[in-house]
Amino acid sequence: MIGSSKEQITTSQAAVILVNYILAAGILTLPRTSVEKVKTPDVWITVILGGMIAMLVGVIIVKLNKRFPEKTFYQYNQEIVGKWVGGFLSLFVIGYFFTISAYEVRTMAEVTGLFLLEATPTWAIILPFMWIGLYLIIGGLNTIARLFEIIFPITIIIFLLVAFLSLGIFELDNLRPVLGLGIGPMLKGIKTTALAFLGPEIMLLLVAFMKQPDKAVKVVLIGLSIPLLFYVITVVIVIGALSIDGVVTSTWPTLDLMRSFEIPGLIFERFESLLLVIWIMQIFTTFTITYYAAALGLAQLFKKKIHPFIYGLIPVIYIISMTPKNINDLFKLGDFIGNVALLLFAVLPIILLLVSKLRGGKA
Repeated sequence: MIGSSKEQITTSQAAVILVNYILAAGILTLPRTSVEKVKTPDVWITVILGGMIAMLVGVIIVKLNKRFPEKTFYQYNQEIVGKWVGGFLSLFVIGYFFTISAYEVRTMAEVTGLFLLEATPTWAIILPFMWIGLYLIIGGLNTIARLFEIIFPITIIIFLLVAFLSLGIFELDNLRPVLGLGIGPMLKGIKTTALAFLGPEIMLLLVAFMKQPDKAVKVVLIGLSIPLLFYVITVVIVIGALSIDGVVTSTWPTLDLMRSFEIPGLIFERFESLLLVIWIMQIFTTFTITYYAAALGLAQLFKKKIHPFIYGLIPVIYIISMTPKNINDLFKLGDFIGNVALLLFAVLPIILLLVSKLRGGKA
């Protein structure tokens, strides 16, 4: 058993963790990154295909985990490929998790500095955010899951409210014609949209903590369907309101959409503040779960207690988050993370699953 009953999570908690992990920077950047590749209004179809690919990857990861009950990826990979190769793979995955953590925290600082806290030094935004995350994950996975359950309904309510309000400037003609240039352009964006659904890899760890691990496939399907719905709504509304040309020229098109309409008579005039509230909460959830995943990996790899690694990772995450000199460097880091994730989590689980089946393994 990897932890006490206190550390176990329910099926719904696992699904909420997965949803919160996926819904991070993608809400703000996906319309632009996907339109740049596709160059037609058919991006929403590409988003659906990307989500389906992510579901397939998630199911493969769950199938792999089910062969090693109550063990995380860090614990069972050495049984499949040996101590040294398994240790190297674990370090690689740990590095991936804390790099994502740093990327998310820096993205949060960039957008917050641009829209909410102008002229505030980046470090002054990042450090309080990181210390609050540290305070949360010291409580363990169960504490993290309970906070995520509070954040999740708030996110849904505010997102749907903002989406509904933006319908006033929505133009259906901006989404036409459907497949006007055939399926070729649409297929070009599949990699970009699939990377917006980064998150199923957390199942490499979560299945071991679940009270009902046999429901892990259900968790993947539900946990990816909700972000898929969010992303499709976001892309459709942003393109419908700003048009393809307007989306490509904007760094943060979703926020620009929120700034482009006013509803007279309402208390709020700046609707992007509403979106930023839920978006910062989502960034926080992604930051904390990836931070925890990295610390857990180090603890299990070196067979030590987790707390020293939780504290030890703080300076590492901070240094990586401060490395990009500007927003373009940050986006390059995001692209690099995406390419690494493609190799680590779309290819590696298939190989490990095949090797474990060839070598006998468990049911």
